[in-house]
Amino acid sequence: MTFIDTHTHLFSDKFKEDIDKVVDRALDAGIESFILPNIDLQSIPKMHQLCDAYPTHMFPAMGLHPCYVKEDYTSQLQIIEAHLRKKTYPYVAVGEIGIDLYWDTSTLAIQQDAFAYQVELAKTLRLPIIIHVRDAFNEVFEILDQINDDNLKGVFHCFTGTLDQAKKILSYNGFKLGIGGVLTYKNSALKEVVKHIDLSHIILETDSPYLAPKPFRGKRNESAYLVHVAETLSEITKKKRSEISNITSENAKALFF
Repeated sequence: MTFIDTHTHLFSDKFKEDIDKVVDRALDAGIESFILPNIDLQSIPKMHQLCDAYPTHMFPAMGLHPCYVKEDYTSQLQIIEAHLRKKTYPYVAVGEIGIDLYWDTSTLAIQQDAFAYQVELAKTLRLPIIIHVRDAFNEVFEILDQINDDNLKGVFHCFTGTLDQAKKILSYNGFKLGIGGVLTYKNSALKEVVKHIDLSHIILETDSPYLAPKPFRGKRNESAYLVHVAETLSEITKKKRSEISNITSENAKALFF
């Protein structure tokens, strides 16, 4: 029984002291593949280095995270686009991209521009997108409503929205919901939403080192903990864990590989 962690930042400095042990624990737990979404220019070399160390397990994605969209975002996008077009590494997605209005609402206009640009780039390159959205579902939907077509697919990573928002996402046809540690939290409203979502629309992720599931909440998250998300999803859906493994892994493979 194996799983794919479709969103993990194992290149983070939070893992620099014990990354090999972290990867070994994940492999022992049955995590066979790891998708590494880039966040800014500084994280690119670290991400590439990790892919070099584990070429059969680590798969990079390239994008500019909305929280890192600043005044120089156009020059950053040019560098990111160059990597994608030159295929310097086997990138499996454009991401992590999106809109985040939790931390800073003053950059909305340039976040929107950077997001739309990267979505169009992904369509051109026939790559899926990894969307980060926080306090900005309407703003993301507004852009996708205008430019979504048959050439676009992707995932709303770390989905914690409502059932109506989930249905809106799935109406785009090519999109999945990325479900992570929040599902395991005692009072998480996501539990009720997931009950109404077919497993064919779900992929699993950790977003490590963030959002660790129970019983590790508040600690550094790591990819090995994905099994706790799978266990909770199994309990909610009344499906065997082996079925959760098979379906979510096939969903991830179809989207990214």
